[in-house]
Amino acid sequence: MTSLFLAAEAAAHDAVPVAWVSPFAVLLLCIAVLPLAKPHYWEHNKHKGIIATALSVPVVVWLLTGPTHGWHWLEESLLDYAAFIGLLGALFVISGGIYLKGSLAGTPLTNTGFMAVGGLIASFVGTTGASMLLIRPLLRANASRERKAHIVIFFIFIVSNAGGLLTPLGDPPLFLGFLRGVPFDWTLRLWGPWLFVNGALLAVFYGFDRVMARREPPTTAASNAGPRARLRLDGKLNFLWLLGVVLTSLVVGTVSRQQGWSQEVRDGALVLGMVAMAVLSLVTTPAGVRPANKFSWAPIVEVAVIFAGIFVTMVPAMKLLDVMGAEGRIALTEPWQYFWVTGALSAFLDNAPTYVTFATIACGVVGRATGVPIDPSSLDRLAADPTGAAYLAAISCGAVFLGAGTYIGNGPNFMVKAIAEENGVKMPSFFGYVVWSAAILVPVLLALTFVSFR
Repeated sequence: MTSLFLAAEAAAHDAVPVAWVSPFAVLLLCIAVLPLAKPHYWEHNKHKGIIATALSVPVVVWLLTGPTHGWHWLEESLLDYAAFIGLLGALFVISGGIYLKGSLAGTPLTNTGFMAVGGLIASFVGTTGASMLLIRPLLRANASRERKAHIVIFFIFIVSNAGGLLTPLGDPPLFLGFLRGVPFDWTLRLWGPWLFVNGALLAVFYGFDRVMARREPPTTAASNAGPRARLRLDGKLNFLWLLGVVLTSLVVGTVSRQQGWSQEVRDGALVLGMVAMAVLSLVTTPAGVRPANKFSWAPIVEVAVIFAGIFVTMVPAMKLLDVMGAEGRIALTEPWQYFWVTGALSAFLDNAPTYVTFATIACGVVGRATGVPIDPSSLDRLAADPTGAAYLAAISCGAVFLGAGTYIGNGPNFMVKAIAEENGVKMPSFFGYVVWSAAILVPVLLALTFVSFR
């Protein structure tokens, strides 16, 4: 009786008041509003850091002094952040050392080809790897065009998100599923939704880009019709370090599952591997390659600062979702419900922990229905159950596809935006981008719902 009382007392002490979600909401509001209201203030990473710190400190204090497991929650989130920024940083550094010398015409066909290649390789080198590898050559190909923000937006939709559905290496939520027991080849069964969404987005993009290309001034068309320099790659050794990042993720993920490593050991090994690949890239890349690529540290610093605040302030929101799911207050019984709820929250929360939260809820639903509890750390059992597999497919698609719903839904989104702006592309505001995703991405996903998740 005493142990039951203590457990109940600990659970009550771990309750998350809704008010503690407000720092995260305010941070999202700052990301959305300040670039419009105070553009000169917001363009400095120092000011972003001040805001992120000011909103994070109260959450840290509450986590350390309030809930029984608050320190553990904070530690988990910081470890996830370290692995997240380690991966993004390594891919940013390595891709910055690969320069496509020569010139390409920024025609609708060329641009669609870039998107298609990115969507194909994203599942194997990751959405971040594909994004960092292709965004700079794509921007150079379209340097003479006046209207090109839409190209970057579709690039985020396809290369930075939708292309990464087919393997656990493609997107962070799928990698977390792999670490929790989902077989490596399980996501290959999602080729139908992958083909439907990427095919539809490529078709829409090609038609839209043709319309926009016709509106370009005659000088742009003349520039695109001019002679082209022969294409050549400089910094080719960086493809070896890119492969090293992929193999590090695969080996560490596989060994950590087999050996039962703790999160600290697993994430520490991932970070060390990523740092090693980045250092090797910096040491071995010829001196002139990064300047030719207009490489600077500003985009990765911006992502690191903003997402540090996001990973801290989102802890109460994620734990509140966990509690609501455990208490049955999130009643999801159909695949389409998992698809849209996971997707909607992935657009505003980081899509990796959102995936884990709704996979945990699905384990509870299937366990109660079958009478056989499913441990959320063993998602292979969820994937093996017919109903559970349908839920997990919907969760996977929602997290990956709607990670493109906002700039902060998936790590590479913000980085691609920052690189584009550094290259002179005027990107939409946070709200402006949401309008684009609502107008283009959401209708495609509604059609997918009727095809795959009814």
